[in-house]
Amino acid sequence: MASVNDTTAGVNLNDVLKASVKKTSDTNPTGVATATNSKTGNQALGKDAFLQMLVTQMQNQNPLDPQDNSEFVAQLAQFSSLEGITTLNETVTAISGNFKSSQALQASSLVGRSVVVQTDKAVVDTTKSFNGSVVVPQSLSNATVTITDKDGKVVKTIDLGEQKAGNAAFVWDGTNDAGEKVDPGTYTFAAKTTIDGKQHDMYTMLPATVSSVTLSQTGGEMMLNLAGLGSIALSKVQTIGI
Repeated sequence: MASVNDTTAGVNLNDVLKASVKKTSDTNPTGVATATNSKTGNQALGKDAFLQMLVTQMQNQNPLDPQDNSEFVAQLAQFSSLEGITTLNETVTAISGNFKSSQALQASSLVGRSVVVQTDKAVVDTTKSFNGSVVVPQSLSNATVTITDKDGKVVKTIDLGEQKAGNAAFVWDGTNDAGEKVDPGTYTFAAKTTIDGKQHDMYTMLPATVSSVTLSQTGGEMMLNLAGLGSIALSKVQTIGI
């Protein structure tokens, strides 16, 4: 009686990859090698190449010793994970693009607007009244705001009197202590008070004009470029006006 000898060997995924890449590179521009190269640029295994390899493995398995079902299930799970990761990457990329578009739209609406920020300097048009405020940490019997010019010379001192905790508003009419109008320009505002015989500085909230906006290329916070004052993060803005 004639006997049948099994001369085929079981084919695994790595063997198929090596053989298919060599064969298609020499004779045929299509197949696993092309799918891998075109989809991934020779850097990583793409989903199309993975699926072709899986089908090739099934076609070339030893009929007398077929591939174990658990191995196919594991490979299908890997394919499913790869597909999910690819979809997730595409979704994140789309969300990132939408976020940047939203940021750009928001930025365009801020240019030329007046904002109130925590700073001690402001560009003042002395032909009209200038409004600012002081952050009062607790109830005070007296507080003052001293205004100096770009040369450090005291222009005017505004007496705020007794104040409760919160924001204390003040108005400067653009004149010096002698009642004379001063030139427009950049001025420094220093708010001070005396608590238990010691002098304390307080924060001032002053208006500024947004001249331009800088968008982060790495997903960071939007920066507002204020005319004559430099840059400040959008989260530091207290109020956005006209």
